Amino acid sequence: MHYTCEIDIDKSRNDVVALFDNPDNMKYWQKGFVSFEHMSGEMGKSGAESIIKYDFGNRKMELIETITFHQLPDEFHANFATKGVVNIQKNYFKEVDGKTRWISESEFKFSGFMKIMVFFMGKKPFKKQTMTFMEDFKAFAEGNPKYGG
Repeated sequence: MHYTCEIDIDKSRNDVVALFDNPDNMKYWQKGFVSFEHMSGEMGKSGAESIIKYDFGNRKMELIETITFHQLPDEFHANFATKGVVNIQKNYFKEVDGKTRWISESEFKFSGFMKIMVFFMGKKPFKKQTMTFMEDFKAFAEGNPKYGG
């Protein structure tokens, strides 16, 4: 499954990327975020691995993030793996009229039981979750006090 989402943020690319590239900010724009723990490699660089934990009430999730390409302020690519799912994500940041356009390409690979679940669910819930994170990041970056801005 593959899809692309994009959003314009009313901040300079340098400001947006500085906020995006700091794991301490994840709590402000990722609902359910619990913790980020660096595991191996040079923090924030290609090859680095970290564990990201979420709690969505009735569902807890632990992802292994592996940075595959770190060329900010232009691009940041990472794989996020959990049981039965790998999300291959490519993020691009472009300056457009003093604002930042964030383009996120997501490719999901499923195995085991998750293949069956996705057959029935389709990609709509995945794309919706991506857009929710992007909209919440936009609100945080633009200084909405609800998001710690």
